Amino acid sequence: MTSTFRSKLMASYLILVLLLGAGLYCYLSLNLEDSITSGTRRHLEDEARVASLMASKEIRDLRRDAPDVTGSLSRAIRARVSVIARNGEVVADSEVAPAQLGRLENHGDRPEVRQALRSGTGSAIRYSATLHTDMMYVASSFGAGGVIRLALPLSGLEQAKVQLQRTLAAALAVAVAASLLLSYILSNVNSRNLRTLSAGAARIGHGEYGTRIAVRSSDEMGELAQVMNDMAARIEQQLERISTEKNRLDAILGGMGEGVMVTDAAAVVTLVNPAFRDMFGATDQVIGKQLLEITRHPDLHTFCRQVLAGRHEEHQELTLPDGRAALVHWVPLLEGEKLRGVVAVFHDISAMKRADRIRRDFVANVSHELRTPVTVIKGYAETLLSGDLADDPARRDRFLAIIQNHAERLSSLVRDLLALSELESGELAMQPQSVLIEDAVRQAFLLVAQRAEAKGIAMEWVGNGGAASVMADRGRLDQVLINLLDNAIKYSGTGSTIRVDAAGEGDMVRVSVRDQGIGIPGKDLGRLFERFYRVDEARSRERGGTGLGLSIVKHIVQAHGGGVFVESTPGQGSVFSFTLPRANA
Repeated sequence: MTSTFRSKLMASYLILVLLLGAGLYCYLSLNLEDSITSGTRRHLEDEARVASLMASKEIRDLRRDAPDVTGSLSRAIRARVSVIARNGEVVADSEVAPAQLGRLENHGDRPEVRQALRSGTGSAIRYSATLHTDMMYVASSFGAGGVIRLALPLSGLEQAKVQLQRTLAAALAVAVAASLLLSYILSNVNSRNLRTLSAGAARIGHGEYGTRIAVRSSDEMGELAQVMNDMAARIEQQLERISTEKNRLDAILGGMGEGVMVTDAAAVVTLVNPAFRDMFGATDQVIGKQLLEITRHPDLHTFCRQVLAGRHEEHQELTLPDGRAALVHWVPLLEGEKLRGVVAVFHDISAMKRADRIRRDFVANVSHELRTPVTVIKGYAETLLSGDLADDPARRDRFLAIIQNHAERLSSLVRDLLALSELESGELAMQPQSVLIEDAVRQAFLLVAQRAEAKGIAMEWVGNGGAASVMADRGRLDQVLINLLDNAIKYSGTGSTIRVDAAGEGDMVRVSVRDQGIGIPGKDLGRLFERFYRVDEARSRERGGTGLGLSIVKHIVQAHGGGVFVESTPGQGSVFSFTLPRANA
């Protein structure tokens, strides 16, 4: 106990020496400069008063007499002397040649000059741009509005201050060194265990929870070391468990496609996962913010408050900022009777709603497309079966032709539906090969030539002879070209011309089909490649279209890694084009 008390006493002495030394050092350092500066200012003010009296007697004309007076005064008092007119012009300066006075700034705004003109005497300390050093200025007025100013550099004061600071610092260093030495000698014998304990505690404090402190005694130090070892072991176990749980939770939340948000009882966000950030476009820090600060969706905040107030689960359907639909499942966080917050899980149901809408539209469109030919076939078949046309072979043959025409339309519709289903399923096996565009186009010309000749339409290949080959499934490429040519023939007038060309675009080749048909309104261009979409449904059915051709074209081209495009001017014709990967030479 004696040695412990001695160590504390030595430490107290050391602290006392440090405090006294530091206090004395700070006091002298802070007050010396003010004391010396004040004394120097008073001395300079006395000299300025004397100089003003001398100037009043000696200076009759400022510009003529001032230079001689400033020179003699400067030599007498060993300071810079300036004479300044009432308008601020420097008419004489002991440090500046008369020829250089015109380059000096107007001194009318100098604080010491303004103060001297106002009250007779003024002073200031500032950096001199002329002499490039800190100066003390004292000004005194004389005569009819003249000011004589004395300037003294503060370098001497700074040197005295630095010297005193060095002396004080040396004395303080000696006192501290002596105190450290004595304290070390007196306390070192009994501080070994304390240093060991301190080092171990420091390592534990820095996160090295596997550290264990050696217990070498059974006194209070030994008991403290044992307690710290037990505490480190428990902390290590707890941190391992927390880290495992956190990693597991982060992995689960990061891998979830659903957005997750957790708030406290005040609707302040405490946890979100990446999917939530993506849904609401939250790029800034959201943890610790009110829900209203993250998103301005009024229904979201209303439901959150509703769940917090009612303490029961809720389901909500809302529209996200980017237009997607989400189903939100709200669950209150309860610990016994205490409400801790709420958990919200955001399920993106946009794809589900889109699929449901597409399914409904598809069923409606297919039903609509099937109804007309089925009704026609049924009506004409009933008429034929009734026997009313047994005596009229011409009408009977015409009815049979109508039935055959609509049956072919049904067959085309079913065939296109099957083809579209294969393409959309992604299970269609493509067999890409190098295909020369010109060969494929001329082959397609042959396949639609009969329909073109029936309307007197000419088809021309205007591509250059060196058009690049493309990597494509030859059968699917033929299907694309035939569909586009067939559309061009249907909507082109008699005697018009259809031209097909191809041009390279980097790693792709663009193939364009140009007609001179009726054209397409601009409002319909964006929906042309949708299933069953028709610009003019009545005219399209008259021409025998199923409404699926362009959709099939789009899916085939996209399956090859290309794109489809359309340009049209009503009354002048249309240009349908698509791109396919260029074949390697």
